[in-house]
Amino acid sequence: MSVSEENKKKVSKLKHKYRFVILNDETFEEKLSFKLSRLNVYTVFGVGTLFLIVLVTVLIAFTPLREFIPGYTDVTIRKTGIENTLRLDSLERTLKLKEQYLDNINRIIQGEPIMFNDSVFIDSTINYKNIINEKIPQDSLLRVMIETEEKYNLFKSAGRTPNSISSLIFFNPIKGIITEQFNPKKQHFGVDLVAPKNEAIKATLDGTVIFAEWTSETGYVIEIQHSNDLISIYKHNSVLHKKQGDKVKAGDVVAIVGNTGEFSSGPHLHFELWFNGIPLNPEEYMLF
Repeated sequence: MSVSEENKKKVSKLKHKYRFVILNDETFEEKLSFKLSRLNVYTVFGVGTLFLIVLVTVLIAFTPLREFIPGYTDVTIRKTGIENTLRLDSLERTLKLKEQYLDNINRIIQGEPIMFNDSVFIDSTINYKNIINEKIPQDSLLRVMIETEEKYNLFKSAGRTPNSISSLIFFNPIKGIITEQFNPKKQHFGVDLVAPKNEAIKATLDGTVIFAEWTSETGYVIEIQHSNDLISIYKHNSVLHKKQGDKVKAGDVVAIVGNTGEFSSGPHLHFELWFNGIPLNPEEYMLF
C-alpha cells in the first residue's frame, strides 16, 4: 500500500459518519440522535478551545479579575501613586519657598542681607546675584529722622522684639478683655486683663518661680524667671499655686484671678513682661 492511499484512508476515517443516540434506559425510546464524524468533533473542540482562550485573555486584560492573578497590580493604584509622588514633590518645593520667604523677612527685620537659593525658585532664569543693593538719599534721611525721634526716649527698646526672643511662642496667661494697655510713660508696665473670678492663670513660658508673696499694693504676686533673660509677672491674684523655687512649664496653672491689693479695683490680672530690665508690651507677643 502506497503512502497516498494510506493518507486517503486516514482522511476517509475522519469523514466517516457516526450516529450519536441518547435512549431512555427503561423503554429504550430514542430521545436524541445526530450524526458526527471525527472531523466534526476535532473542529468543535478546537473552536471551543480557541474561544475559551480568547475569553480568558479578554477577562484578564479588560476586567478587574486580573488583580487576583499573582504578579498583576491595579493600574489605578500605580497611577495614583505616581500622582501622589508628583504632588508631594510640589508641596515640598512650595514649603521650601515659604521657609525661605519667612527667613528673608526675618533677615530684613534684623537688618541682615537677604539670602537667595536659585535651586528652590521655580523661575531659575533670573540671576539674583546681579542685583546690587545700594543706599539712596531717601533711605539715609529716613534713618536720621528715626534716630532723632528715639534719641531721648528712655523706653525706646520697650515693645520691640529683641533678637533673642523673636522666635519664642508665648502661652496666653489668661483669656480676657484688656482694660488698660501698656504705657510706660504713665508707669504702667503691663496690661490689665478683666476675667471671671476664680479663673486659672497659666505660665506664659517654661521657667522658675523667683517670687511668690503677698504685697500690700498688688496683693498676691508671682514672678517667673524664663530663659533669654525674660521675666513674667502676675499681680492681684487671689490664690498662688506655686511657691518660690518651683519649676513650671508653659501652660501650668500658677495662680487664680483675684481682686487683692490696694491698686486693684475689681477681679483682674495685671500681667508684665520684662527683658534685661526693660518692660515689653505683652500685646506684641500674644493675643488676649
